[in-house]
Amino acid sequence: MVFSSNVFLFLFLPLFLAVYYLVPNRARLRNVVVLVASYAFYAWWRVDFLLLFAAVTAFNYAIGQQIARHGAQTPGALRWLKLGVVVDLAVLGYFKYTNFGIETFNGLVANVGIAPFTWTHVLLPIGISFYVFESISYIMDVYRGDAEATRHPLDFATFVSLFPHLIVGPIFRYKDLAGQFEHRTHSVALFGQGAVRFMQGFLKKVLIADTLAPLANHCFSMADPSTADAWLGAITYGTQLYFDFAGYTDMAIGLGLMMGFRFPENFKRPFLSQSNTEFWRRWHISLSNWLRDYVFFALGGSRGSEARTYFNVFMTFFLGGIWHGANWTYVCWGALQGSLIFVERTQGVTGYVKTFRWRRWLPTFVCIMVSMVIFRADSVADAWRLYQAMFLLQHVGGFTDVLLGAATHLQLAVLVIAWCLVLIEGLREFGPKWSFGTPALHSSAAVWLLVPAFVLTILKLSAQGYSAFLYFQF
Repeated sequence: MVFSSNVFLFLFLPLFLAVYYLVPNRARLRNVVVLVASYAFYAWWRVDFLLLFAAVTAFNYAIGQQIARHGAQTPGALRWLKLGVVVDLAVLGYFKYTNFGIETFNGLVANVGIAPFTWTHVLLPIGISFYVFESISYIMDVYRGDAEATRHPLDFATFVSLFPHLIVGPIFRYKDLAGQFEHRTHSVALFGQGAVRFMQGFLKKVLIADTLAPLANHCFSMADPSTADAWLGAITYGTQLYFDFAGYTDMAIGLGLMMGFRFPENFKRPFLSQSNTEFWRRWHISLSNWLRDYVFFALGGSRGSEARTYFNVFMTFFLGGIWHGANWTYVCWGALQGSLIFVERTQGVTGYVKTFRWRRWLPTFVCIMVSMVIFRADSVADAWRLYQAMFLLQHVGGFTDVLLGAATHLQLAVLVIAWCLVLIEGLREFGPKWSFGTPALHSSAAVWLLVPAFVLTILKLSAQGYSAFLYFQF
């Protein structure tokens, strides 16, 4: 089940909200409703994998209790932490990388005449990357003393299974939400804020991302793209990915507000970044923070020599690339990201800048779009074909094949509108602080425009059917 589907909008969500608000306003009673609904939400895909999900949850809760019993950062606690991390990574590795490992092995042995290894294809459970990472963060926080192990298994199970972020993230930490499982406020105003945020995300996903998807797919499938086709494909896919994932995040945050939960933000105008380092502080913030706190720091962080620090930076992003998927394209993408951050650190680039400079933004934007190609491509060979077109200036003259035939006027208009929205975000952050009247009037006007747009988007969704979020594959 996905948020952008009629089943969710007209069956699951209304039924859940009705039961949730009919239950007495006590946090743990409503946690039970959230837990049951979240398990039903996950089981809609595959009931059998719900058992794996519940087993991982129970295992990590037990590990957290054992770590707490021995005390933070004690030898006994460390043994339990190692057991928990090894088992979690083994589960993730088996389901996510077995097919890739065997296929790679068979490709190697085929060159020397050895018969390939046969196996039953392993199905990847949706959301496993996210709920395993959240479980690891919990037991590591308990070990470090950054969080107390919860004595309530219901709270932990609700945290891991919370359906707004269950299958695509963001990656939350238990310590950031722990208090909300014991007490959270509900109000009409908060529910309204959540509904508005949900509708905003829905429009980003269905009107922008889904409209651009066929154009991006066409550009990446071209056998002989021109230079303009390749760049159009990269920019279109980058735009699609951002509005798809940011749209999901908006819907997740909105659903949380409807239930009284306040979730951290996961995006902060990433296409305004003026360095790749800054980009990773604006894009998928929850993953960036997770990699920093549980990979970079675990490798030693900046405590060692300068060379060791650079190595830790590179390995953090390299492993982040592998986390995204079992394909050589993700390995290369992770290595590319690690290399870019490595180079920037040698030049003293650290993060945000307060003023906008085109000479800093443009090369960063080019790097982002170039990296989108290897991230999207089905194989390294496909990515190489696009890169050749982008940088060897193939068929430069005239209009692109895509503009002449494949791209519709609607797709091109939506691409322009999407970047107008990005520009507006840029003006909000870096431009003059103009006033458009009182916040209340501005908000009211926005809602009056948002509601009919949301209705029209539902009609579009009903006509075309839903499409899965891009991060489902991770």
